Amino acid sequence: QVQLVESGGGLVQPGGSLRLSCAASGSIFSINRMGWYRQAPGKQRELVTTITSDGITAYAESVKGRFTISRDNAKNTVYLQMNSLKPEDTAVYYCYADVTWAWNKRDAYWGQGTQVTVSS
Repeated sequence: QVQLVESGGGLVQPGGSLRLSCAASGSIFSINRMGWYRQAPGKQRELVTTITSDGITAYAESVKGRFTISRDNAKNTVYLQMNSLKPEDTAVYYCYADVTWAWNKRDAYWGQGTQVTVSS
């Protein structure tokens, strides 16, 4: 089995910054794409950003220029640096990882979610 453990959420004022981390552990052969989703109250979960194992990134338009995703393949960890935060960024943030856990065995795994609240 594979576990994803997130950390780094919290309360921040508009314009502030937060850094989220998500570490994968368990039976891991390799990790393909990793990324972050978020879900605000009363809304559907939406994709925020992804990063491939080669470091190719993609971002939702709403966070471009403010959020940066990165990963440390040696640590099986993905990070999300969030700058210039806005109240509309308030949500539960979930990391995910597309993991190959054995020969020709591949599944998507999710973290437990971490709350990010942007408020004055």
